[in-house]
Amino acid sequence: MALILPLFFGFLTALVGVAPPGIINMTAARISLQDGKTRAMMFTLGASVVVFIQTLVAIVFAQYIDGHKEVVILLREIGFGIFTILTIYFIFIAKAPKVKLKDELRIKSKKSRFFLGMLISAINFFPIPYYVFVSITLASYGYFTFDTISGLSFVIGVVLGSFAVFYAYMAYFQKIESKAVFLLKNMNIIMGTITGLVSLLTLYNILRYYYKF
Repeated sequence: MALILPLFFGFLTALVGVAPPGIINMTAARISLQDGKTRAMMFTLGASVVVFIQTLVAIVFAQYIDGHKEVVILLREIGFGIFTILTIYFIFIAKAPKVKLKDELRIKSKKSRFFLGMLISAINFFPIPYYVFVSITLASYGYFTFDTISGLSFVIGVVLGSFAVFYAYMAYFQKIESKAVFLLKNMNIIMGTITGLVSLLTLYNILRYYYKF
């Protein structure tokens, strides 16, 4: 179980975090359409290498934070405030994004798809705090421990889940493009719902800590 559960949760959380249309997904799809699946695969592999490194860094940070319970509580309180603000922003303030899938995305680099994948993935810093939060949350419920086997299993699960999403965009973009348009048009509501649920879960953990229930 120390191997299977972290692998499963790593895969699942990667699917949730990576599935919405983003720059990596859409670039992989465009490279597949313009240059073929072989180059798109190289791009995806490059992105996956960076995901591996980012998740390792996240686990190291999470292990340190988990060893200092006062930091965990502080981060939960900060996180509750941030996610609450994000929920209000996404649902009530943010404007719907403009959808220009066919013409807007331009791929400038023609030299190395592998390093292009690494570059685009590296400028996306969201995975590090995301997997820090996820791993600490899983650990608090007993589904994850900060040992070498569980950590590597979680990281591998994240990489496999991320690669699966990248590959799905690359291989089936034309079939899912209409769904991607729908997701983009409704992205604010989707993100607001997700951040709202995370806010409620974080508030529950804060109250459970202070009131011991």
